[in-house]
This record gives sequence, structure tokens and C-alpha cells, in this order.
Amino acid sequence: MALVQKITPSLWFDGNAKEAVDFYTSIFPSGEVLNTSYYPTEGLADFQKDMAGKVLTLEFILAGHRFSAINAGPEFKFNQSNSFMVNFDTSYDEQAKEHLDEVWGKLIDGGEAMMALGEYPFSPYYGWVKDRYGLSWQLSLSDPKDGEVPCIVPTLLFGGPHQNQAEDAINYYVSVFRDASVGVMARYPIDTGPATAGKLMYANFTLENQLFSAMDSGVVQDVTFNEAVSYVIACKDQEEIDYYWSKLSSTPENEQCGWCKDKFGVSWQIIPANMGELMQKPDAFTHMMQMKKIVIEDF
Repeated sequence: MALVQKITPSLWFDGNAKEAVDFYTSIFPSGEVLNTSYYPTEGLADFQKDMAGKVLTLEFILAGHRFSAINAGPEFKFNQSNSFMVNFDTSYDEQAKEHLDEVWGKLIDGGEAMMALGEYPFSPYYGWVKDRYGLSWQLSLSDPKDGEVPCIVPTLLFGGPHQNQAEDAINYYVSVFRDASVGVMARYPIDTGPATAGKLMYANFTLENQLFSAMDSGVVQDVTFNEAVSYVIACKDQEEIDYYWSKLSSTPENEQCGWCKDKFGVSWQIIPANMGELMQKPDAFTHMMQMKKIVIEDF
């Protein structure tokens, strides 16, 4: 059964979304493609004409977590500011370590290790890998005493122009979403590179019954959030679209087709929950491309 999610991570690929999604669904437990949409064959802007009839989006499940993928161009590249924590729980999987090693071996094929697999103060077995597409994954052997956690947890790394803003961002997101709470907050005991004492070494928080984590970077980062990873909010009606847009859109130059960027640089897509149905209407793609905030009645 697919998890009902209010917020879905969306991944931007440079023409190879289907290849990437097939790769991920072959690696993770219960990997499954749910839906595929296609570019129209007519009415595309000049920069999109070579995509006519090709895959536009894919919705898929990895280990109970719903994702979407966009098949587009080279405009945005993945970096470590967005990653996905993958927890391997020994309390119900006696071969959790072996399964972690198996997934790591597939993800690092054509990729690179950002933190080598091994024992760390915060985990008995952990590694951070960038895969062949540039997307980052943090694989960790979970400690049963820490309680049950989802297999996959979206993780935000605050560095560059947003260094040391993790706690402010968490508090803001918890104030925006109506069903939200702050969980663990582990702080740096001393200054560590750009992270100053008291800033967040690790934290987690819940938005709409979904767990997220965040941290302030302990090393200097030359990258920050971009549209390569965005978070789709499925809204029940125009009122809800208007609400989230008013709270999360802070940079008008980044507004397009329901996309916006918040004051911490994180990208969101604020769309109606029945977007797939709306996109079946005549000239829906053309209408959407003319919008900034989505207006349902304009389809």
C-alpha cells in the first residue's frame, strides 16, 4: 500500500528521468513506478520542442516513500544540500547490515563516497554516497533503542549562504504546516568549521506526519539548495494553494508553474491534489506554463 503523503520530494533529471527511476526502483525495497505522464506533442515552447512526446514526470515508491521525477534539461544539478537518509533497522531485519552494504554497492557504482562506510559516533555503521546521477544518500544502521523511524527521511543541509539557519528553518516550517512538531535537536558543543557552538549538528521534525531531518554543515560548503530537489505540496483546493504560496514564496523571480522558493532557498511545488486530472484538460500544459501560482479555474 502506497504511503499517503502530503509532501512529496521531486527530483529533476537532465533527460534521463526514466533511466534513473528504473535504477532506484530496482535497488530499494518495494520499488514501484506508479504513474508516468508525457509531454504533449504540440504547443511546447521552443526550449521544450525536443521533448515532444517524451516522458515528462514519473511518480514512484521507494521503501514506502513516495517520490516524483521530472524529465527536463540541464538547468539544475543535485548537490549535498538535499539528501535522503536511508535507515536499515536491525530490530526487524536480521540482515540489515548486509542489506545496507548491498544498496551502498549499487549506489556507489558510477558514483562516489562523500563519507566512507564505517563506524561513527552517531551510528555504528554509516556512509554518505553520491550516486551516478549526483543525488546524495546517507545510509545508516539504525539503533533499535532510538525507536522506529521511516526507512527514508529527506534531509536538509544548511551551508553556504544559509549556514547556521537550520533551526530557524525548522521553526518556520513547523509554524507553516498545520500538523507539525519539532523532534530531536542535537547541537554542536563547540565551533566546528562554519558551524558555531549551539547550532544544529542533527535535528528532526515532522510535517504532516512525515519525518524530515536537518543540520548545519560542519564544513564549508560552496553549494546550497536549488530546484534539482523540490518538495511538492498536494493541496485540496485553491484556498490551501493560496495559503502555502503566501507562506513559502519569497523570491518572485523563482516562481513558475506552481514552483516557488522560500527564504531559506528550499524549493516547493504548490499544486492541487488533482493536478493529474487537470492536466488532461485541453491545452492544460500551455495554460500551466503561463502561470506562476497555480490557479485552478484557469485550466
